[in-house]
Amino acid sequence: MSPTCVADAKALLGEGPLWDENRQVLWWIDIKNACLHRFEPDGCTDVAIELDRRVTAMALGKNDELYAVGDVGFGRLDPTSGRFLPETPAPGEPLGNRFNDGKADQRGRFWAGTMDDAELEATGAIYCFEAGGGVERVADGFRVPNGPAFDSLGRLYLADSALRTIYRYPADKPGSPDARSVFATFLEEHGYPDGMTFDHEDHLWVAFWHGWCVRRLSPDGEIVDEVPLPVQRPTSCAFGGPGHKTLYVTSASVGLNHMALHAQPQAGGLFAFTPACGGMPTDQISL
Repeated sequence: MSPTCVADAKALLGEGPLWDENRQVLWWIDIKNACLHRFEPDGCTDVAIELDRRVTAMALGKNDELYAVGDVGFGRLDPTSGRFLPETPAPGEPLGNRFNDGKADQRGRFWAGTMDDAELEATGAIYCFEAGGGVERVADGFRVPNGPAFDSLGRLYLADSALRTIYRYPADKPGSPDARSVFATFLEEHGYPDGMTFDHEDHLWVAFWHGWCVRRLSPDGEIVDEVPLPVQRPTSCAFGGPGHKTLYVTSASVGLNHMALHAQPQAGGLFAFTPACGGMPTDQISL
């Protein structure tokens, strides 16, 4: 189960892994370099596509379209030309904010969080984008929102990485602050919970920034497995490949000094391994 670096891309801020079943590729992003990556497991090739503006998270549409969020809102992403066409802005966002992580749920909605790009102020919010161009700001007060992820009951899980906390929201009140509960909290030595995804046993896999690993959490929020990585800053994870048996993990090299980069030359790479339990098919948005 030891992770292998399948794409030594040297990404500054690798994020947003998304398995595309029809194309049999993994899409992922280098946020800081405004670059889209297309990884093909058959042949183990990774192609970088320059984007015309920064995007931070993606989702698949019903007809194989790619959608994304970026600095200016939500819209379509053309993986051939690298053009991002924002269609729906996020209302009321401060100038210093940007979108961060995002994901589709089982009902075809797209959820994404915003954050202060300087990571200083708790000005982040959670948005839900729905069919017909509807957008709702559903929660406020986040420093660095990561996730989201959805369990088999449709419950929403979100991390505020800066607080080392993962929250769980009821399926009938997603994003409601008065209804959320603390799913898990972590110590300084654990690192910071970042991107996450569920396997088909409803266990949550979480990448830990500054944690050198991904961890598997039980439905009760307990750490039941830990898979070390040769990089300090894992950022997100997603299941993909045949049968959704492979867990792909993105990572970052941003902010690492020369000595740190020498010690971890694969920082910013894409990693893969096969856990005992695989994941579920990628949810699509119905827009």
